[in-house]
Amino acid sequence: MDLGRAITRVRRLKKMTQAQLAQSAGVSVSHLCLVEKNKRDPSLQLVESLAKALGIPVSVLVFLAAEESETPELEQQHFQSITDAIKGLMSNDAA
Repeated sequence: MDLGRAITRVRRLKKMTQAQLAQSAGVSVSHLCLVEKNKRDPSLQLVESLAKALGIPVSVLVFLAAEESETPELEQQHFQSITDAIKGLMSNDAA
């Protein structure tokens, strides 16, 4: 789950700065920055505060976080699995 990316995405869509969001959520800018970079896990209370400050339900933020985490890494893993399967089939055909 990529909660940091989801927070950044919504914040930018709302045209908010990190300072504005941090102030509205009652957290320091440096802490928010670490959360957005996924270097610090936010507490449930902070997630609720951020969602409220962004004007969205927590469930939407969690959904977006799950959606964000599915992109490049999973696609790469899926692609690698397919590539490995094809290589395996090719080596079986050659034998």
